[in-house]
Amino acid sequence: MRLLSPVQPALRKLLVMLCLLMLAGTAVASRKSDALTRLQYDFSGAVRWGDFEGAWNLIDPKVRDEHPVTDLEFERYKQVQITSYHDKGASADLKAGTAVREIEIGVVNRYTLAERTVRYREIWRWDAEAKTWWVTSGLPDLWAGQ
Repeated sequence: MRLLSPVQPALRKLLVMLCLLMLAGTAVASRKSDALTRLQYDFSGAVRWGDFEGAWNLIDPKVRDEHPVTDLEFERYKQVQITSYHDKGASADLKAGTAVREIEIGVVNRYTLAERTVRYREIWRWDAEAKTWWVTSGLPDLWAGQ
């Protein structure tokens, strides 16, 4: 028969508590990761389907206040058709609440039918107060260099 020292039950309780804390931390990180994936999907879907006003709703409210998009600028987005939206690489630091995706967007001008490719960097930040992710890089500039 093996006798337990008085330290072993206390150590066992400590290990169980540490495991539970790690699992809780993993669950929070998993929720943040799932939310990021869902919102990135929503944002890319809005852009792909030409719903730039819908995509605008996922832009950080601070960015929207500092750099509002005019009605004329929204009309300009209606002049193009998105033909592709490819994720070329992504990284996320869930602890820091940041994420970046490199995107390649295929764009066709509806009037000239000229097609081109535009690179765009989506930058995301976690808003702990609102418990959501926001795009801080604004809407893609589909006329870069033109």
